[in-house]
Amino acid sequence: MLLHFRPTLRHRPSLRSVSSWAGRSLTDASAALANGSVTSVALTQACIDQIEATKRFNMFVATTFDSALARASESDARRRDGRARGPLDGIPVGVKDIFCMQNGVPTTASSKILQGFVAPYESTATQRLLDAGAIPLGKLNMDEFAMGSGTTYSTFGPTINPWSSDLGDRALVAGGSSGASAAAVASGCCFAALGSDTGGSVRQPAAYCGVTGLKPNYGRISRHGMIAFASSLDTPGILAKTVRDAAIVLHAIAGPDGHDSTALPDKLPSQWVRPTKAECEPASETDATNTKQLTVGVPKEYYVKELPESILKVWDQGIEWLLQSGTN
Repeated sequence: MLLHFRPTLRHRPSLRSVSSWAGRSLTDASAALANGSVTSVALTQACIDQIEATKRFNMFVATTFDSALARASESDARRRDGRARGPLDGIPVGVKDIFCMQNGVPTTASSKILQGFVAPYESTATQRLLDAGAIPLGKLNMDEFAMGSGTTYSTFGPTINPWSSDLGDRALVAGGSSGASAAAVASGCCFAALGSDTGGSVRQPAAYCGVTGLKPNYGRISRHGMIAFASSLDTPGILAKTVRDAAIVLHAIAGPDGHDSTALPDKLPSQWVRPTKAECEPASETDATNTKQLTVGVPKEYYVKELPESILKVWDQGIEWLLQSGTN
């Protein structure tokens, strides 16, 4: 069960935003597509414009704009014909440069060693995104072969945190190794992005960039087509603006595929993401999960002596919210 305990937080567009969609969630975008108030082509073009406007953050190392617009047009046609594939159909996304992709898209793990390499097959995670109708916009920067925690060790140069007050000496690190995936979501260049997590490479950049980072249980998402760092720990993960957004993506890409022997054998239940009136609609402040059925553990190991008081207060506030909601 995934919970989000920042009810007053609202993501705002980057100061370098060129579209109002830059600050919106995947859930919002999916609802707008479902009710016909926006098209996938319009969403995709808005994301492309945002990518162009934020190039100095050095997030995308390869782009697939032409194929993205073509896929968006196909998605719009499916919706007109009543053949939408679900809440991800027509949603622009980003892909960390560690996942193999076909059709001329390079996969380099941000290393000069793999410069120009195009995989002969599609990774399970990206193939399932494509099957769900998602629109990949390109590949995202990372620490070379995922061996880093700042997205600073890349043949393409470092990624800059979009919350930086300037791009000079005071520029902030985006975290890593999935730093560009977190930065791209935070800056509104895409509505979700794939990352990978071996020892914090989704969770840490999510915290640095102010987005949601989900590292599922090991084996929940197949590693097939994801370049290995430490195979017994590597886990495909998701960066998104909200917990609900990440849950929607996880539901689409999770499950065994016959290629990864360590993949969990069971699939997520069809109702794992709680249904809404439309395919997907924004959650209201009162639209909360019934937490009285939950029992939540608080690991004492998290209370290390080095923990700053400001962080401890936020942690304790989350616990208080849980208690107030009736959680055990």
